[in-house]
Formats: sequence, structure tokens, C-alpha cells
Amino acid sequence: MEWLNLVDSRKLLRFFRGNQTELSRVENSDLFLGKLRDCELIPQHKYEEVRRTRKEARRNKAMYELLEWFVKETPENIKLFWRCVFQQPLLEQCPTLRRLHGRLSSAKLSLVSVSELLWNLRHQVFCHFCSTMKTRGPSTRSVYLSLAFVSLLLHLLLALFCLSVLQTACVPCAPPSLPSSAKDCPRQWSPKEPADRRCEDSLGGPRFPAQEEDRRHDSAAEARKLMSAEEVGAVAKGGSKLEALFQHPLYNLPLPELQEDDWLMRLKSEEEDSSEEEDDTNERTASSEEQGYYKLDWTSDVNTHPPWLRFHLNINRWRLYDRSDANIAQLSHHLATERIIGAVQMSGGTQLKLILSFPNRGRALLKPMKQTRETETDSNLFYFSDFERHNAEISAFHLDRVLGFNRIPPVIGRLINVTADVREITTDRTLAKTFFSSPAGNVCFYGSCDYYCSTEHPVCGRPHALEVSVAVMLPDTKIAPRRSWRSPWKRSYSRSKIATWETDPDYCDQVKQTPPYNSGTRLVDLMDMVILDFLMSNMDRHHYETFESFGNETFLLHLDNGRAFGRHSRDEPSILAPLQQCCRIRQSTLLRLKLLAHPTFHLSDVMRESLAQDPLTAIAPLLTEPHLSALDRRLATVLQVVKTCQEHHQDVTFDDLDSDTKGKENNDRS
Repeated sequence: MEWLNLVDSRKLLRFFRGNQTELSRVENSDLFLGKLRDCELIPQHKYEEVRRTRKEARRNKAMYELLEWFVKETPENIKLFWRCVFQQPLLEQCPTLRRLHGRLSSAKLSLVSVSELLWNLRHQVFCHFCSTMKTRGPSTRSVYLSLAFVSLLLHLLLALFCLSVLQTACVPCAPPSLPSSAKDCPRQWSPKEPADRRCEDSLGGPRFPAQEEDRRHDSAAEARKLMSAEEVGAVAKGGSKLEALFQHPLYNLPLPELQEDDWLMRLKSEEEDSSEEEDDTNERTASSEEQGYYKLDWTSDVNTHPPWLRFHLNINRWRLYDRSDANIAQLSHHLATERIIGAVQMSGGTQLKLILSFPNRGRALLKPMKQTRETETDSNLFYFSDFERHNAEISAFHLDRVLGFNRIPPVIGRLINVTADVREITTDRTLAKTFFSSPAGNVCFYGSCDYYCSTEHPVCGRPHALEVSVAVMLPDTKIAPRRSWRSPWKRSYSRSKIATWETDPDYCDQVKQTPPYNSGTRLVDLMDMVILDFLMSNMDRHHYETFESFGNETFLLHLDNGRAFGRHSRDEPSILAPLQQCCRIRQSTLLRLKLLAHPTFHLSDVMRESLAQDPLTAIAPLLTEPHLSALDRRLATVLQVVKTCQEHHQDVTFDDLDSDTKGKENNDRS
């Protein structure tokens, strides 16, 4: 591993930071710890302290803190660290280390510092020249001086040639959002694929192919300049405001080049699939026909996949879905029209939710209508006692999309038959026992949950028709594990107590020193979620989730928004406390908010147009006009908070429009 000597230490540190979470969960952690101790990278007392922790969650946390200590206290030992953990016995026992070794070694050519290369070459020439001058007489010194000069010149030319090779634009593998075959699918790139082909910079942070840089800089420059009133008017006049909004450069910023490990899931290769297919094809076919599922005929051709599977396969490190992907419209149609063959209660949660099954093996989360559109939350109710609303889930998806976040799984409204679509097909006996006919002759049920699951709070059809929200399910956690994070600004969920952040104006200073908010983009990711919650008045954000395989360098999932849009007559300023205390926001987010406040684009107008695409709008608008007006009012409040921050602080906006700083958030601020 002599090539490690040529890698710049700062880049190795950045690679360490970008993979710190993976390292904290390394397999065979006792062996890993022992190797760090043997290499004298950690002291004995810290080794014993971590080794005493046995529960997996505590061990992972202790490992993360140990790695944090190492990188803060002894960053000069970073080369020794990688040389120590990349020894053969550890690589054989720890797949995580093998994976990191592959990433680092495949990118080693691009990691070599040109300045170091020049220094080494000059040093070699100088040493050779000095030794020659000492051993030769005066008569030959002029000749050797000339030769030394020529040698130095040739070395410099060689260095410049190496620099040009390292900066040469590689041809990126730019797959469509849905590859037409497994062969072209980027999820199946071989780890042995040459580094110059993959355009990989494995040292953490987003990677951009060289030929993409110019386009990205052009897009960023254009995005920094909000359209003038005349330009916006010309675009939107006589047309769709929503379409004009989505055509704006701020909504079309390019993503980093996607690498193999940036995809949540991948298609199996033909060899992997054929080894299993022969054993269970007959069994799956018989089971499918008995349970009402369609016959499985999926192949490596994406056209054979149902919309929900294509949605799963397109999830990557940087976004949940591509707004312009035609499959999203197909998925929405599928959720709204596909025949329901199963309905059971979802375990957990405080209110009634059902899991629906479809013949193409897709699943969806159903939340029933509990209130009319006009009903406001009772001001005497605590936030944790509020009803969940089906129209809130649908509206939250549309608002998240209009804001340019795209972090809520697609949700659509649907009118179901309570009897045919739930009662007659459910295999959940507990749910089946709760059905009854109301005095008005409507079919009702109440299920089993912590709140509002009783005969006093039933869900009723009219007499059989029931409005519901239907959200596509994310991949099973056995296939794609998710990590749940407690929000630093979680409320007390008590009738008498208040949380620390509600009384401490400097609370954010503590958060900034706590992983994962002390590095990366997690803090500004959280601010995006705070802004979304304030606009829709959602006080019930106690946790959020991320996909575990992506570590800390990924987006946040904005799940469970049923308690949003409860009140339009009052805004809840405490939801904005994180933004007020931290005074930190993405530049792209701020620019999009300003665009949505533009007189031509009003947030309420584009939301009204977006919601009109939902099937339930044919019955009644999903949000009443007072709720839409509240969006404009709250948007102005957010912009005022940011303006106040900018008047008192300099480092308020995180410039994510610059590829040199994207993915490198520094929260070490006073």
C-alpha cells in the first residue's frame, strides 16, 4: 500500500469523515479495536471503554465517539490509520473495510497531489545533481549542470502531463432514470471497473464528472439570478404557473455523478438470478395464483417491472425520486386505480392506518378520512392529541414537491368501498371484529390503536364510499434498513413540561457540536424539514429517518405528516425555533422560497394547481382557501426570519450551488 504515501492527508481525512458512520458499524469490531490499539492509534483505556459496551446500539455510538476523538486529537495519524486497518487479516474479516479499501484504491490516481509529485521529482533531481557535482572535476561540472537542467525540465513536463491526465474529462455513464436492461443499469457496475471510467472521487462528498462541471456551474450561475418580474411574467403568462416553476433553473440543478454505492437497491445479475430462479419458480407461481397476485414475469428489462418496483430501484443517495420521471405519474395512477386484494392494520402508531396489497405485489399505506376539509383543530387540544388527516398527507406530498425537496414518497387520494376493499378481503381478525353499521346506515370500523380507535371515533363510509390517502410503501426494512433519528427539537409530549430548546436561546450551539450535526449537510437538511413543517403547521415532528446504507451523507425522509394543516387561522412560531436559533439555511432553498414569494408565482397559486391534479379534488378541493392563504403568510414569516438572521450573522446561507462546497458543511461556528 505504498500508494497511500502519495495521497494527500487532507483528502484521506475527508474520506474518513465521509465514511465515519460505516466505520463505527464495522463487522468484527473487537478485532478492529484491537488492531487500532496494536498500532498505537488509540490508548488502552479507550480501547477497554468501548470493548465493555455489548449492546449493538451502544457499541455503535461508542465506536463513533472513539473515531471522532481520533480524528480530532490525532489527525496527523490518518495515513497510519488506513495503513493499519487495510491489513489482510482485517480485510478478510470485515466486508466494510474491503469495500472502503476498494473505493480508496480505485481512486488513488486521482488522489495524488500534483504539488507532492512535483516536489518529489525536484528533490530527486536536486539530490542527483549534488552527488554528481561532488564526485566530478571542474572541467565536467558545466556539462553536468546542463544535463541537470534538461533533466529538471523533462521532469516538469512529465508532471504537467500527469496533471492534464488527472484533469481530463471522462465520459460519464449517464444512464436514464430507468435503464432499459440490466447490462446498462448503473447499479450493476463492477467494483473492478476502472476509476477513470467511473469518474470516481471516493473521498467523500458529491462527485461530479468533469464534463458535467461546466453545465453545473452554468446552472448554478443562472439559478443565483432570480428572474426579473418581466421575465417571470413572460414565462408564466397564459400558461401553467406550476410548469413554469418546475422549468426554473432552481428546480433543475444537476445531481452528483452516481456511483455504484449511491443506489439503494440493484437488480440481480443474470448469474445471481438464475441460481435461485429454478428452485422457486413453480412455488411462486402457484402461490401467486392462490392469493390473487399476478403471475411473476419480471426480467432484467425495466418495462416488465411494476411502477412501485421502478420507484424503489430509482432511489439513490441524493433524492427519493426524480420529479420529471414519467414513472411517478404511472405510480400515482397505479395507487389510485389498482385493484385492492388485501388490507390489514399497520402495527404501531397512535391512530388507525392500513396496509393495502395489490395484485402486482405492490403495497401502500392508507389513512382514512376523519374530518371534513373545513374542520379546524380545536385550540384546546394538545398537538399530540390531534386527529391525523388524509388530506394533510396528500397536501404535504405536493408542498414538499413544490418546495423542490422531493423527500416524501408519492401520495394520492382515492375513493374506496369500505365493504369490498377492506371488510370482505381483510385477513386481520382484530380489524374485522370492529366493523358495524351506524344508526345512519353507514358501514363503519375503528380498528385498534392508541388514540381514537373506538365506537366513539369510527371511520365511516357514506354508506360504503370512503375518502383515503394512499402512499407508496418504501422498500422493506429487511432489504433497505432505515435509521430513526430523534429530532433535537423534539417537543416534550407532556401536558405540563416543556423541552429545553423552548427556554434556551443558545440551544443550537449544543446541537452544532453533536454528531451528525457537526459535519456534512445534516443541519441544513433539518432546516429544510423545519421550513416544510412551519408552512403546513406540523408540530408533530419528533423523529425523522434516513436510509442506513447511505450513512450521514444523504437526504432526510419527511414521513408521517397526518397532523399537518390542522389550523389556518393561527401560525405556530415555535416550529421555526431551529431556524431562528441556528440561522442556517441552504442557498438553493432560500432562493426557491423567494421565487415562491414572487408576485407572479405565489405559493398558494402553484399549490392550488398542483393539488388540482389529485382525483379527490373532483369531490372537493383538498385544501380550503384559508389554508392556501396561510401558506403565503407563513412563507413571508420564514423569509423575515432569514432576513433577521442575515442582519445579525454573516454565515447564514450554505452555498450548495457551488460544487466545490456542496456536501462539505462546516458547523464549527461560534
